Amino acid sequence: MLIRKILYILIAICFSCGVTTRKNLAVATEKDTSQHSMNGLSMEIPKRDSILGWVKIPEDIKVKNYFKFMDKLVLNVDTFDNWHIDEYMLVHANAWILDSLRSFDYYNMMAQGRFIYDQSELVILHKGDSLAVPDSIYTSALRRKLATSVIDVNLPEFTLRLYQMNDTILTCPVRVGRDAEKFLFVVGRTVNLRTPIGVGEIVRTDRMHKVINLDTGKEYPGTNRDDKRFTKIPIIPWIEPSINGIRYGAMIHPTTNPTTLGKAYSHGCIGTKEADAWTIYYNAPVGTKVIFRYDLRVVNENGDTIMLNDIYHLMD
Repeated sequence: MLIRKILYILIAICFSCGVTTRKNLAVATEKDTSQHSMNGLSMEIPKRDSILGWVKIPEDIKVKNYFKFMDKLVLNVDTFDNWHIDEYMLVHANAWILDSLRSFDYYNMMAQGRFIYDQSELVILHKGDSLAVPDSIYTSALRRKLATSVIDVNLPEFTLRLYQMNDTILTCPVRVGRDAEKFLFVVGRTVNLRTPIGVGEIVRTDRMHKVINLDTGKEYPGTNRDDKRFTKIPIIPWIEPSINGIRYGAMIHPTTNPTTLGKAYSHGCIGTKEADAWTIYYNAPVGTKVIFRYDLRVVNENGDTIMLNDIYHLMD
């Protein structure tokens, strides 16, 4: 196997407040022991396929520092000429990270009796956790899989489906744009709030999105939840598709008010639950195909063909 044919590379990462450097690299052969520790960070070398090694987390990483940490970790482990490791590869090789991020959904936490004012203060990576670093076999397979991702939203059904390799990996409720026109201060003109219909692709991700009041242009200080509590806005990525070659600004993003799901409510964006937004982000990188369709005739869970409400009055 490839991993048995090459020299094992131990990643010695010097941390200063979570900062890593490429300079400290050591080389070991198969005769070396399976666990090494340098500069406070250890990497274990496995004797099995798909995993190059495990990197231990040297300190607690909160959600607010999560992307910064992952970027610096990627910078250090992505040192190989024959394959490319990125944030998506690391998270898919460590599925528990996505599970943990999904569990931080405000309403999931409240269902457990935990009120969280600021989700960004939650610890996502704990000191001593081990992250698997995938090898070229794993990353190549995952890259091919992600290249088949398709986001399909049937607007009058208020449903988003995420496909990979012809499998449905997520079906979730969404909210869509209103059937209305409105003057928006941020663009200085009256705009149609309907979600655009057509086919396009993801052109941008915004991992630290600042939520702006479109009527004033000012950043929201927080959000009023469905349970009447006020919290900080969570740090969850937004993704932007172009539709029919046009960037309308209709983002796919989490909503802090899931009571609006299943409704034509937004300024054109596709809103999802916080947990679902994480799954979409990590399975829909830039370049992912996006379909915003308007099919009124659908087959329900019982196999019956039904007609949906014509929310945009396109059939009048």
